[in-house]
Amino acid sequence: MTCSTAYPLDVYAQRRAQLAAQLGAGGIAIIPTAPERQRNRDNFYLYRHDSYFFYLTGFTEPGATLVLTAEGRATLFCQPKDIEREIWDGYRLGPQAAPAALGLDAAYANTEIDAHLPPLLDNQQCIWWPFATHDGLAAQIERWITPVRQRARAGVLCPAQQGDLCQLLDEMRLIKDPHELATLRRAATISASAHMRAMQTSARMLRAGEDVREYHLDAELLHAFRQGGAQGVAYDSIVAAGANACVLHYRAGNTPVRDGDLVLIDAGCELDGYAADITRTFPANGRFSGPQRDVYQLVLASQQAAIAATRAGNRFTDPHEATVAVLAQGLLDLGLLNAHQHGSAQDIIANKAYAPFYMHRTSHWLGMDVHDCGSYTEPGAAAHPDGSRPSRILRPGMCLTIEPGLYIRPAEGVPAHFHHIGIRIEDDAVVTATGCELLTRDVPVEVDAIEALMRR
Repeated sequence: MTCSTAYPLDVYAQRRAQLAAQLGAGGIAIIPTAPERQRNRDNFYLYRHDSYFFYLTGFTEPGATLVLTAEGRATLFCQPKDIEREIWDGYRLGPQAAPAALGLDAAYANTEIDAHLPPLLDNQQCIWWPFATHDGLAAQIERWITPVRQRARAGVLCPAQQGDLCQLLDEMRLIKDPHELATLRRAATISASAHMRAMQTSARMLRAGEDVREYHLDAELLHAFRQGGAQGVAYDSIVAAGANACVLHYRAGNTPVRDGDLVLIDAGCELDGYAADITRTFPANGRFSGPQRDVYQLVLASQQAAIAATRAGNRFTDPHEATVAVLAQGLLDLGLLNAHQHGSAQDIIANKAYAPFYMHRTSHWLGMDVHDCGSYTEPGAAAHPDGSRPSRILRPGMCLTIEPGLYIRPAEGVPAHFHHIGIRIEDDAVVTATGCELLTRDVPVEVDAIEALMRR
């Protein structure tokens, strides 16, 4: 068996070279992968690598650490070969094969890291590592520095500075390269097929008079993810029937899916380390009621406004502001907000009177993590007089979600026919020079198209 990475080795080499060039003279970076996590007795959670580490290596085994110098020399510490453990846990690449397999300069067993890493810190000026991402890493780095300090009388200089590696890697990861975009498109395609499968299953089972539960639809999602080649879910799927759709982070349970309910599904797969993130809301039986249709059309119109605002040169906040403008007027038009009490749409926006119905932002970065890294404010821009900072300028290659919603709980003044309607529509978008590319529209979004799909 051999180790294979998702992309050609030169992709990872170029990323490491780009990072090394930012470390400065005498800089050295230490990047560990994620640890394995015990679930309960003799049982571990399904392992998932650290995104920063994977971005630079393509290596998915646990127990590994990458060390990178400003000169571009890359050293890996990884699990040693162990035939006995490999019988139980699977193949290990091992330090002897790692340099050639991963395009690195050197590799050692992770059991030898305390012996080999401190000499790599000799005469370096700054240690870069990802702050606040690995429990105990700061203390471990201090232990590695200690023997370097002890050699001071021999003329060895000890690093005097430390830098947060996240600041450098976040900026690199924010702009997706063609390889990443291809993976994101594939993840989106797989995830879209899963949503369509769940929609059709809901309508088919109800037509047949069968008992439908949220977990039935969740199972359809998981089946489609794995059948499409994804490694698993990008996050715990939200499958919310009826009133449960008004709970933003609801998880699929055993609630019945009833004829006449709306079902909100927020789910996406992870493929080769990259996430999709799609939300669709649909009538369980395949037919929107009048109030359901009215609210859905409003949310869809707000999403269309946000999509139009997602283009290079605009700010990250522009899609959200476009969404809120449409929703504010729509809440008045539907009678969910009263003009005598709340004023005009502009007043509703200024006073955030829409917040009981729409309480989250419209977008977040998407990539290796479903809520991906990257600053939401423009780097280097001067702060506003109130202390806030200008929103990020959108640039080609940035990937973000566009996900407006409305969540209508029973409350004074809220018409009863709207009670318990929760709707969110979410698509994944890549910023282009002229607008944005929607990756997830294989799954229908228009009312008529959803109903037609569910009739099949």
